[in-house]
Amino acid sequence: MIRIREGGKAKSFALPRDGNGTIDTSKDINNLFVIYFYPKDDTPGCTIEATDFSKSHLFFKKNNITVIGISKDSVEKHNKFRDKHNLKIILASDFDGKVCNDFGVWVEKSMYGRKYMGIERSTFLIDKNHIIIKIWRKVKVKDHVNEVEEEIKKILN
Repeated sequence: MIRIREGGKAKSFALPRDGNGTIDTSKDINNLFVIYFYPKDDTPGCTIEATDFSKSHLFFKKNNITVIGISKDSVEKHNKFRDKHNLKIILASDFDGKVCNDFGVWVEKSMYGRKYMGIERSTFLIDKNHIIIKIWRKVKVKDHVNEVEEEIKKILN
């Protein structure tokens, strides 16, 4: 499993996104950006996380920060998820899991004694030069967006 670290460099990627466009981190980013990986559209924890990031969209927009949520769901599912919850963030589809592997979030998980592979809920704060400033692993959804905002405020001040 790939483990990237704070202070290391994140790989650029181009992925299909909601609205049937593409997000390309080598071209579309000109300031800090937040990438958060989540297991599945429209599930309880993932919905709370996406709506919390969306509620803070004015903070991110004011500070010219791009927020990208990534799962292995299709663009069609992302479009439905975005529309259903009026999401204000980018949802990217890593259907083949390459970006999940690059960020080390495709991991073995366990539920009720059954082992399976899945996305470890994780968030990365990255600067415009693709240096990883902060990594949150095994994210607990409650108050997570506030933690991300507080970290950004420290950097911007």
